[in-house]
Amino acid sequence: MTTSTRERIVAESLRLFADRGYAATSVAEIEAAAGLSPGAGGLYRHFRSKEEVLASAIREHIDRTRQQVSEVLDQAVVYEDRPLELRLKMTCQAGLAKMREEQDLIRVLFRDLDQFPHLVAEMREGIVNPLYDGIATWLAAQPEFEGIDEDWPAIASILGGAVVNYWLANESMYEPPTRIDEKRFVASWARLGLGLVNLEKSTTAS
Repeated sequence: MTTSTRERIVAESLRLFADRGYAATSVAEIEAAAGLSPGAGGLYRHFRSKEEVLASAIREHIDRTRQQVSEVLDQAVVYEDRPLELRLKMTCQAGLAKMREEQDLIRVLFRDLDQFPHLVAEMREGIVNPLYDGIATWLAAQPEFEGIDEDWPAIASILGGAVVNYWLANESMYEPPTRIDEKRFVASWARLGLGLVNLEKSTTAS
């Protein structure tokens, strides 16, 4: 599929914002990275300002996130016959992959978006909350958890937060917390999820 000029501008601007910072990236640099003549005003044929480019990048990621969450929930039924531990591992791995996919946007969020609170709000409502809501919905839909009276949104915030923290620590400090590699992290994350079943059994027995 051929990438349009607009798509190139959005992709390259986000990469440059992540690497250099929003303020330090000029329109001419974005144009050059997108294959346009730098300083010739090619960006302004598609966007009114540099801020509008950033907003467009965020909204494209929001649209993709909504689609991904929907696809994951649709596939939940497909994998019902697999062991719960494996399903949990797959979910954790998908979360880490999503963090890697959004790494440029996350860097921009922490570095520059405090000057654009309306864009922070869009990210929160369009990307962050839907991901946590998706985890909660996925957990509640698993057959092994049927009938378990749990606060799934709160549990999702804990399990999802663990994924976010693990990735952020690895990204910002160049190694995972206490050097726990990803395979061990995923396995332990899944075992915590399995513990919900055992917790319900012990509660019922008592």
